[in-house]
This record gives sequence, C-alpha cells and structure tokens, in this order.
Amino acid sequence: MVKVGVFGASGRVGKLLLEDLKQTPDMSVSTVYVRNSLDFSIDPSILVTSDMKAFLKGCDLVIDFSLPEACETLLEAAMKTPKPLVIGTTGLNTHQLNLLKDASEVMPVLYATNMSLGVALLNKLVYQASAALEGFDIEIVEMHHRHKKDAPSGTALTLSESAARGRGLDIEKVRVSGRDGNIGARTKDEISVMALRGGDIVGRHTVGFYNDGEFIELNHTATSRNTFSKGAIRAGAWLVGKEAGLYSIADCLEM
Repeated sequence: MVKVGVFGASGRVGKLLLEDLKQTPDMSVSTVYVRNSLDFSIDPSILVTSDMKAFLKGCDLVIDFSLPEACETLLEAAMKTPKPLVIGTTGLNTHQLNLLKDASEVMPVLYATNMSLGVALLNKLVYQASAALEGFDIEIVEMHHRHKKDAPSGTALTLSESAARGRGLDIEKVRVSGRDGNIGARTKDEISVMALRGGDIVGRHTVGFYNDGEFIELNHTATSRNTFSKGAIRAGAWLVGKEAGLYSIADCLEM
C-alpha cells in the first residue's frame, strides 16, 4: 500500500484527491499538510499537520496541488527528506522551477502543468502540427474560471513551448501574451497565448494554425477537475520506485 501525502488539500483539486484516493486500489492518504486547519472533516486515521518534516516522514509519495510559494516550501523541505513528488502546481517562477530541477537530482519528480491524458496527447499533436504546417500562424487561447490566479495558464504555456519546439524557436523570444493599440502587423514567427477568465469554466485550450485559405484548430476541454486528480494519482503510482530525475506526464503515459 502506497501511503500518499496530499499537499494543498484545501484546494479544488486537493479535495478531489482525498475522495479519489479512497477508491484507488493499493494507495491511501496517510498525511495532509495544512498551514492552519482544514475546514472540512477527514478520516481521523490521517495525520493532519503543519509540521513539514512530520508530513514528509509519514508518506511514501507526495502529490502537490497548491500555490507557487507553498510548492517552493515543499521543494526546499523535500531536499532534506526526499520523497517521490508529483507537482501539479502552476505559475511557478524561474527560481521555483530551478528548485524543482535541483530536487529532481535527489528524488523522482514528475512535474506537469496539466495531468490529463488528453492534454498530453494535445501537446504531441501541437508539436507535430507546428513542424508540418510551416508558414501557418499559431494562436493559442485558454479559458478558465474566474478564480484562477495565474495567466496565461501553465497548460497554455506548455502548449506554446511544444509549438515553438516544432519550429526550432525559442519561445521566450517569440511569445506574445497581449495586443493593444496600433502595434503593427503580426510577425512571422510569433506565437500568441491569450487568456480568458469567467464563470466556472474548468479549462479549455485551443491551438489554432491559420493560413491563407484554410486553418486547423486543435481543442481540449476539461469538464471535470477529476481529470486532473485522477491523472495525478496515476502519475504517482507510476513514479514510486523510479530513480531520481525530472519526469513529465508524457513519460508516465509513454507518449
């Protein structure tokens, strides 16, 4: 039985993890990390703690859906008490991404901006389409609920990286995430990533390839957050026992 520590249990996906793990063979929640206290009841056999060291020692695997600052704290602590880590937190800054890479040198870390099977396949298709459709303009639009704090979404940024790799481009040099005013015509290589926020949209990502006379759009829509929690559980089961290293959801799904 794999003992799972849930980091970020008060969040939307964190709560789903607690429920989905009840139905998962050979895995169970053993520890939950909280800064203050949980606002809902939980099985009394589960250790609920604000002591990071106790949290890590009480589990075989950590699944994290928290905030960037909290994820940073987790990564720093895990360097002293290594555990397999599944990181689903988005909006990480450069320092936090570097910490994640440092952690992967001493423990297995699977980092994904989206845990769904569909998005993993979408990234592969975007890479292939970008390489094949030379000369097509690439525009990415993502839509999320009104409460999402980071923009563009981590998934959209990953999709833009897949598109850039397909053309041998540096995404940091060609990404555009806003247009306003008399900015001139669209440049040849730019890849735009635009964010929309409203209502209770779980997640919708569209990658369009536009040319004179034709266009192709690849779309993924998440209708339930369980897509992410179940994907993370699947990733965690795969990650346990792996050697130290930085893994992706595509590695887990063997894509």
